[in-house]
Amino acid sequence: MGLTFVPTPLGNLRDITLRALDALREAELIVAEDSRVARRLLSAHGIAGAQIWTYHEHNAATSTAAILERAATGNVAVVSDAGMPGISDPGSALVAAARAAGVSVDVLPGPTAFACAAVLSGFDVRRFAFEGFPPRTSGARKAAFRAAMARGIPSVWYESPHRIAAALADLATVAPDVRVFLVREFTKLYEQQVSGTPAEVAAALPDPMRGEVAFVIDAGVAAVEGAAGGASLDDQIDTLLAAGVSTAAIAKQLAANGAGERKALYARVGARRSEGAGATRAGTHEP
Repeated sequence: MGLTFVPTPLGNLRDITLRALDALREAELIVAEDSRVARRLLSAHGIAGAQIWTYHEHNAATSTAAILERAATGNVAVVSDAGMPGISDPGSALVAAARAAGVSVDVLPGPTAFACAAVLSGFDVRRFAFEGFPPRTSGARKAAFRAAMARGIPSVWYESPHRIAAALADLATVAPDVRVFLVREFTKLYEQQVSGTPAEVAAALPDPMRGEVAFVIDAGVAAVEGAAGGASLDDQIDTLLAAGVSTAAIAKQLAANGAGERKALYARVGARRSEGAGATRAGTHEP
């Protein structure tokens, strides 16, 4: 009994585990992002007669209770169109609701596009951030890219084929020389992998653009400083502080780029942090 989150292939229908197939066969109900996509997968693996309910951002609020009622007495499998359900879809809300209702939840290991893209990039991804989809407006996208790069670690993003050109153009405005890796139609017949600057990657994409996209930004020290546009050391420090980067991480990044000795930089960053906090307090007063 309970919910079982079942990762499904990103493209190649053979990329599914034996445990995932067992869970789908044993499920009394399959909750899917798109029933048509789910039925194609089930048909490919000889699973017939399964009852399927749809669950997506437009009906999550009204269908959650009924799904949990079924999961309280039987096996319910949850799938997305591709990859791990709960990543960039309302599945995480379903887990939270199940926990609150005392319904058991299990998650099977399996395909996850952002992890594959991170490894394929060849960047140093001992630490990286998954950012999901960029904001839809240009100004918000640029701010999101600046904040992500200021953390000093690679970031992985998803984007629709209709907005990837605009996203890469905004990234080029923020950091024209940053390294980018993009994979389109991963594991599918027309898979494409591209590396380069934002402009170079954009130029390599087909027109019209089709297929799912994941891209990785290599936000090392050079990228952070490139985004700063030649700003002074204090301006760079302030930008990184505003993005929530720790004092130690800022000192390490700047020292690695030859900005000075790490201990001295740590003290300078600490002083900038204190000055910023002092300015905030000074600007707050009772009327």
